[in-house]
Amino acid sequence: MTNAGSRPASALRELAQALLAKLGAPDEHASLVAEALVDADIEGLGSHGLMLLPMYLERIEKGSVDAAAKGEIVVDAGARVTLDAANALGQVTAKRASELAIERAGEHGLAAIAVRNAFHFGAAGRFARKIALSGQIGIVMANTRPLLPAPGGAERVVGNNPLAIAVPTGEEPLVLDLAMSAGAMGKIRLAQSRGEPLPEGWAATAEGLPTTDAAEAIKGMLLPAAGAKGFGLAVMVDLLAGGLSGGAIGDAVRPLYGDLSEPYASANLFIAIDIAGFRPLGEFEAAASGFAERIRGSKPAPGASPIRMPGDRAAKAHRDFDGTCRIAPATLSALRAAAERLGVPVPSSLS
Repeated sequence: MTNAGSRPASALRELAQALLAKLGAPDEHASLVAEALVDADIEGLGSHGLMLLPMYLERIEKGSVDAAAKGEIVVDAGARVTLDAANALGQVTAKRASELAIERAGEHGLAAIAVRNAFHFGAAGRFARKIALSGQIGIVMANTRPLLPAPGGAERVVGNNPLAIAVPTGEEPLVLDLAMSAGAMGKIRLAQSRGEPLPEGWAATAEGLPTTDAAEAIKGMLLPAAGAKGFGLAVMVDLLAGGLSGGAIGDAVRPLYGDLSEPYASANLFIAIDIAGFRPLGEFEAAASGFAERIRGSKPAPGASPIRMPGDRAAKAHRDFDGTCRIAPATLSALRAAAERLGVPVPSSLS
């Protein structure tokens, strides 16, 4: 029997895949997106999980996402490639870009794949990890519509622009995955759906006043992590992803939950570094693994939780996976409503 709020992951994947296929996504695309969303929920990252699917479906229906597209290479200069995503499902073009990065870094030592006209691809760390599992260092970034003010400002000018870096260890890669805001917009939307307050320091109202109200935060602004440092990193991610791809920068990226008939127009950058071109891969993996164990074994502060390395929480969630994952009641209700509207059967375990 599943815990309250938990449902079989296989049934959730089945429903998500069927909903996407109903709207024209090829089986490969539907399976890829469904797996990525459910994996995020398994990892406790509900902000990047199935909560997003109803919005994805509506965008497909309204034409701002092309469920059948897979993107087109428009610049091919060996180690440097530009992919026009053509508003394909984000996980589809992110998988293609990360595979291109792995392939070209293997040939040239380093590779950078810039992507324009991209849609939301979920967790950046998923694709950085994919690169790291190949024995390369993976760096993935994307820009979003403006959500953050400049230090001292009261106007959104730059996105919270996620950045992920993953390094191989010989076992599970170390994966850093963060947005440049104190809290991700997806987590704020999740808090709103649950009626929960936000931590202090996460957001400001449209007038620039601090708030813990998720609804006010959505109408207002997110605050950068670490103040000017987070803001500066967000600016640079925008310029690297949008600037190198020839895609959108700043206000040219559209709201994810705004006019759903209007393309999102995000820009991404995928970088792969072939470690073997610098030193033997095994030596690097041993150094990374040893450093990680030194940190995990360091003395904790009184009353503190066990010390973790980047990516440990997600890795533990998969190790402890019991076939189920927690899903917010509002998300499950939205999926059932979409299934009813589209005439897609709901697995009995989700009824």
